Amino acid sequence: MNRRLITSALPYVNNIPHLGNLIQMLSADVFARFCRSRGYQTMYVCGTDEYGTATETKALEEKKTPRELCDYYFKQHDEIYKWFDIAFDKFGRTSNEQCTQITQEIFLDLDKNGFIKEHPNKQLFCNHCNMFLADRFVRGICPKCGYEDARGDQCEKCGSLLDPVELKEPRCSTCSNTPEVRETKHLYIDLPAISPNLDKWMIKASKDGRWSENAIKITKAWIRDGLNERAITRDLKWGIPVPKPGYEDKVFYVWFDAPIGYISITKQLADELKASGKPSFDYKTWWLPEESSAPSAKEPVDLFQFIGKDNIPFHTVVFPCSLIGSGHNWTKLYHMSSTEYLNYEDGKFSKSKGVGVFGSDAKDSGIKADAWRFYIFYNRPEKQDCQFTWKEFREKYNSELIGNLGNLVNRTLLFVTKYYEGKIPDAPADEEMWGKVRDLEAKITENLEWANLKDAFHQI
Repeated sequence: MNRRLITSALPYVNNIPHLGNLIQMLSADVFARFCRSRGYQTMYVCGTDEYGTATETKALEEKKTPRELCDYYFKQHDEIYKWFDIAFDKFGRTSNEQCTQITQEIFLDLDKNGFIKEHPNKQLFCNHCNMFLADRFVRGICPKCGYEDARGDQCEKCGSLLDPVELKEPRCSTCSNTPEVRETKHLYIDLPAISPNLDKWMIKASKDGRWSENAIKITKAWIRDGLNERAITRDLKWGIPVPKPGYEDKVFYVWFDAPIGYISITKQLADELKASGKPSFDYKTWWLPEESSAPSAKEPVDLFQFIGKDNIPFHTVVFPCSLIGSGHNWTKLYHMSSTEYLNYEDGKFSKSKGVGVFGSDAKDSGIKADAWRFYIFYNRPEKQDCQFTWKEFREKYNSELIGNLGNLVNRTLLFVTKYYEGKIPDAPADEEMWGKVRDLEAKITENLEWANLKDAFHQI
């Protein structure tokens, strides 16, 4: 049996996670528990995604340093996931020395292999703050719908993706002054040059790993529309420094370093175990087996990743291209379990607007974690968008969890206690019934092997 390396999308650190965010971590947790019960050597890693413009802007709003903000919210996330009883092997952070080290190493390999390009571009510069403004540091009028407070990366009203220089009447979100357009330079990963090797890998990986139709369709659409060179640097202070002369005042774009967080958090665990004197391991046995001398590195690794559908291209195109272009045989995606959206009542979950059920709400509700876990899997948006409603939550909890499963267990225990002194009596096996049980177990196991969690749960 191959080893199972499991990741769930790294939650962004600048807010409390809601149920829609928790789906990925809970899904990976159930799959990891299944893998351990089957005897697979299993590693489940996750952690907070801590760099990027959203962290800097939130820190400014809350009058904290980015580090103070990340420390505060990491603690909130950690407490919520522990309350939900998620059994990570390691829940770490991307703002650690391991992430800096591995990100810079992968970048330098890409650069050495000719896959990093430098291009000038036009960007807004705030004279008052004396800095180039990354996309979320700009607000203005949306050129598509006229919304007056659109962000530089996306209009929250019409959903259009934007470039900050497209905004009408732009203003610096820090000081409200009007910025001017200046020329700067940034580094790009040359996705078109890597794409032939990406195509070869994807044809095999998507077949062997049984990628969902949704994952294949979204990835092919990205590739069909033509891969472009993608900027991987930003004008920020909070982030991983770019190890290249002339780029001392820039950091890596969060979507370049965030997936590398899966690797670095594995190394973070190995380093912590070693430092504490506990039995440790070489992180390369999981991520670079060919370069590890550990005996277990000879056993193949299957990487299962749990993400929302909006993150698919980053895990099927951008991250694999970074690994392929480095020239090292990194462990790459085997199977992707991607979910659709979980909506709230008649609208959408929204962190920024505080709409929905957040992890802290569930924790403070007085309703036990297993009840929330039950409903999230009963209603998991596996193949289509699903809706959380308080009415259905109550009905399914009472009728399915208590009325069916709870009642079955309770009545069986009462019966055995009342008539048989708490011991199951000897009796002839009902082969017809056990035949049906074995058939169902085989179907459930097959679904769980491929992370079809909702189907497996309903069959159970």
